[in-house]
Amino acid sequence: MVGGVQAGATDVSKWLRPWVVVLLLGTLYVMFTLARFGGAPLAFALVGTRYGEGDPQGTPGYDGQFAYFIARDPLGGCPQCDVPAYRYQRILYPLLAWVLALGCPALVGWTLILVNLVALTGGTWATERLLASRGVSPWYGLVYGLYGGLVAGLRLDLVGPLAMALVQGALLAWDRSSQFAIRNSQFATGSSLLALAALTKETTLVATAGVLLALVLERRWREAIALGLTVGVPFAVWQGVLWAWLGQPGVGSGGAMATPFELVPFGGLWRVATVDWPTFWLLLFIEGPLFLLPTAWALVVSLRDLARRRFHPWVTVLLAQAAVLPFLPFSTWREPLAMARLASGLVAATLLYGALRRSRRVLRWSLIWLATLALVLNESVLPV
Repeated sequence: MVGGVQAGATDVSKWLRPWVVVLLLGTLYVMFTLARFGGAPLAFALVGTRYGEGDPQGTPGYDGQFAYFIARDPLGGCPQCDVPAYRYQRILYPLLAWVLALGCPALVGWTLILVNLVALTGGTWATERLLASRGVSPWYGLVYGLYGGLVAGLRLDLVGPLAMALVQGALLAWDRSSQFAIRNSQFATGSSLLALAALTKETTLVATAGVLLALVLERRWREAIALGLTVGVPFAVWQGVLWAWLGQPGVGSGGAMATPFELVPFGGLWRVATVDWPTFWLLLFIEGPLFLLPTAWALVVSLRDLARRRFHPWVTVLLAQAAVLPFLPFSTWREPLAMARLASGLVAATLLYGALRRSRRVLRWSLIWLATLALVLNESVLPV
């Protein structure tokens, strides 16, 4: 009897992994949300009447509605987008949903949810494999899989879960390679995944820049050029198509309500004080420990490692992710959920850095990001 119990416990431990937990919780979350809204998948897209019905004075909706409009009609969705070129540059997620729906508009609401659930699970799986490869507990992968900035992507039909899954998959492909070289198939796989990530969300180019920096510092010019071309050419070609088709390229700081990138570090946060001091202190209380301090820490440790000639890609990716956040627009810093979404790359890079250095302190401190789930589970703060 005891032996049977032990065998059963062993069997459970074999399949119970962080990615399984994320898949189960994600599925339950989707089912619960559907039940709350009468089984309507468009409750995830948050379609507003301003763009959904063309009412200038209507409700604005949220970013996921543009993925839905494009997935429903890839060639004719532009009139319903606030900034068509900006939305269409993130083409892979809606296009994949359209393909899975077999071009049926009535099904894309469901396939958008499916893609993100699989992407969130797959990104968690890749992250736990990367952690385990450095001898640390793969359960820290739950910080990635249950991070509010990515769970929000599942809840709101956003491109983030798929984009980050592709980045983590690329890093896993290279980590499994005994030689990070052009002739290695893992190099081609990783480069291709980063190219797809750039066509999912342009901010993943930051991770590519981090890997490129590592290659350049190690003077691996052939690999750097190959990676740059693999990622850069498809992205540039698609931007050219958007320019010719829609009259402008897609690269920018955001949609219709976005403000420009800041020139002063953390200027977007400080700018809140010029509008309303109580709001500034509230945002500083929330975003300080979650984003501001981790960004400053990441800059210090990554620059210190580079000064010591530690040119590992996980170090340079951490530096790249941290270097961008201080200059994010006011329109991002003023919205904690938007900050959580944009900081997904920093969270993933911090986990990998903690594993690389086998630092329990870094990994344990990363658990603070689980608090971002409150930004999603408390639907009163969502743009619904």
